[in-house]
Amino acid sequence: MASQSNAIFSLLTTTTILLLLLLPFNLNSSLASSSSSEHYIIFMDSAAMPKVFSTKHHWHLAILSSLTAAGGTPASSKLIHSYSHVIDGFSCTLTSSELDALRNSDGYLHSIKDVPVKPYTTHSVEFLGLRGGGGCSASAAWEASNYGEGMIIGLIDTGVWPESRSFGDHGMGPVPARWRGECAQFNASLCNKKLIGARSFHLQGGTNSSARDDTGHGTHTASTAAGNFVAGASFFGYGPGTAKGVAPRAHVAMYKVLQADEGFASDTVKAIDQAIEDGVDVLSMSVGPGSDDIVTSLYDDPVAIATFAAMEKNVFVSMAGGNYGPDPKTLGNSSPWTLVVAAGSTDREFRAELHLGNRGVSVSGLSLYPGSYVSAQAPIVFMGDCLNTTTGESLKDKIVVCQEKNQTLGLGYQLSNLLNSSAAGAVFIVGAESLKSYVERLNMQTWLPAVFMTLEEGGEEVKKYINCSSKNEPRVARLRFGITNLDGRPAPMVAGYSSRGPSPASPYVLKPDIMGPGSLILAAWPPTVEVATVTDSNPPFYSTLYSDYKIESGTSMACPHLAGVAALVKKAHPDWSPAAIRSAMMTTADALDLSDEPIKDFGTLGKTAATGLDMGAGQVNTNKAVDPGLVYDLHASDYVSLLCAMNFTKNQIKAFTRSSSAADCSNPSLDLNYPSFIALFAKKNYSTSCQPSNLQVAEFHRTLTNVGEATACYRAVVTPLKRFVTRVVPEKLEFKHKGEKLGYKLVLERVEEEESPPADEEEEFVASGYLKWVEVGGTHVVQSPIVATNSKFEL
Repeated sequence: MASQSNAIFSLLTTTTILLLLLLPFNLNSSLASSSSSEHYIIFMDSAAMPKVFSTKHHWHLAILSSLTAAGGTPASSKLIHSYSHVIDGFSCTLTSSELDALRNSDGYLHSIKDVPVKPYTTHSVEFLGLRGGGGCSASAAWEASNYGEGMIIGLIDTGVWPESRSFGDHGMGPVPARWRGECAQFNASLCNKKLIGARSFHLQGGTNSSARDDTGHGTHTASTAAGNFVAGASFFGYGPGTAKGVAPRAHVAMYKVLQADEGFASDTVKAIDQAIEDGVDVLSMSVGPGSDDIVTSLYDDPVAIATFAAMEKNVFVSMAGGNYGPDPKTLGNSSPWTLVVAAGSTDREFRAELHLGNRGVSVSGLSLYPGSYVSAQAPIVFMGDCLNTTTGESLKDKIVVCQEKNQTLGLGYQLSNLLNSSAAGAVFIVGAESLKSYVERLNMQTWLPAVFMTLEEGGEEVKKYINCSSKNEPRVARLRFGITNLDGRPAPMVAGYSSRGPSPASPYVLKPDIMGPGSLILAAWPPTVEVATVTDSNPPFYSTLYSDYKIESGTSMACPHLAGVAALVKKAHPDWSPAAIRSAMMTTADALDLSDEPIKDFGTLGKTAATGLDMGAGQVNTNKAVDPGLVYDLHASDYVSLLCAMNFTKNQIKAFTRSSSAADCSNPSLDLNYPSFIALFAKKNYSTSCQPSNLQVAEFHRTLTNVGEATACYRAVVTPLKRFVTRVVPEKLEFKHKGEKLGYKLVLERVEEEESPPADEEEEFVASGYLKWVEVGGTHVVQSPIVATNSKFEL
């Protein structure tokens, strides 16, 4: 392997010299040029590439090397990107004289000065298809809702940092006359036309604490839902651009119920009560019970009861599903009358590059190191699994490479072993499972400069360089951090941490409902709350970092995205009920990722497609949600019928309705007019209180309301479900006017499989698919997820 490495290096060196002779320009004039550099995109004729080069990347490096004098900026630093598919060419940093010289090279076609673009810092907003506000035409959802103008989004969370630029009121309309809230528990002058209310309900010794955010969580979620446009935001250079919320012209009201991430359901219920009184339109609740406190009955959930009242008052409620995945039946929130949100990824990745020696070869991996780092060459050493702290070799000022061999101990143990090493940086070569787990759980944020990669995606190249380089060649490398990539694939994926259904408290309604961006979301943060701790050369050998914006992950981050979308839909359709708004979002959600493949499950490392138990209807499609064509509507009495069928007593139901007359159980039904379907089948010869053991057919009745054109025709299309035969009656719905309601029936009939196992050996299964009502001659597709499972349930 060493001889191959030497041969490659020799070939690259020889070719570079050859190009220096062939390129017709004066090197001395290039050296005398101005030191001012700019970014350019260079178009090349690939047919002119000398055959000695195995890749375009090496050719591009050789061209740039020919422009560099001895001791000058290395080609690897000049090269920004080598393009493989979009264009033939590369982007680079050049002085004007270097560009002039390059224009005379063989194969040169054209160059364009790199122009600024506007990648959004809260990139999830752009990922949801929301664009505009900077001089370009607005997306459909923003255009239909005027960016959510006039809507009031209440957040039940940890408080707010009112001085954040995300809560500035530039461009905001007046505070709605219907608003009855106030700015309390800190100086009222800190509120404005954006932040119109702030209250605290976290009791400390019998008195309310300040509404100011002491952990950052509430500031982050509030700016995600409705933060104003803020240019120049980033997290230590990661994700630079313009920050904004999903509904940037909506008003914000904060209801603090958590202090130092601790709170009580009683405070939460009070906050919901106050929000209804104040006149909010949408509630975003990124709070819920711990994994050991998940309720198995809606009646035992005071927050579920409180949100029933919000629904009755026409307040839309978005709730985080919880971060206890990928295990099933882990939803912390699952009320049938709220929107329960799962978390997914976006196509944005944060990376670092490792440049190996002087060869112009580099590899990249995932990283979110936020410290100040000088990108300079340092010795690079391979230390095996880095589990032995008594290596006998000083690691000071070296880049240490560690390869995971014991996943039981994990990356955290490796990191701790490097704590006192004074290493210049670290490269962790890990398995795919560890890498993805680390990305999700810890956001790749480390106290020392570190990059993470798999053996296949860079690790092998690093080891080869260290082990196979010439004895006369020093093993050196250079790290570069702060890289943001907006083309990560596949995306979106269901986050592994995202809680899964079915719901223990409400198994007859498929939960979660929908998925929103939740992983690595950048949003506002209090400047007094630390965001990271990094190594320092001075005692006590670490530094605490602070920032106005921070990257966080969780269903807490997904929930306010959907609250923002709900505000846009409600503004576009002010007469719609919360159920109609939820239906509009669910039936227009995307089940396919950016590659037009079924959305994958991060919990299985992307090996399997996600089901409705993982992501509900799929990834929210904001622009389609404002024009769904048809909706499934519901009212308080429909939910009461569900509670009756779940054997709730009249007094228990009264806890929800607050009225004996409203607790009418004359028409109990488990078949809620919901935009999704879940069929619970018992294992053979196994009976539960949910379903008898002999049930082989599930039947659902639904009613659709036409909210599109006056006349419209829809045909039913059902994707096949393994183990089941499906029927839709009727298969066609013809609407004659807007507002018309038409019903249909969906039947799932279980069929015996060939070589069916004995009854006592049947395994649990989840069969999933979709029912689509496709508009004939139109553009609307009204899609609902279907799940059939034989998981055990006891109410």
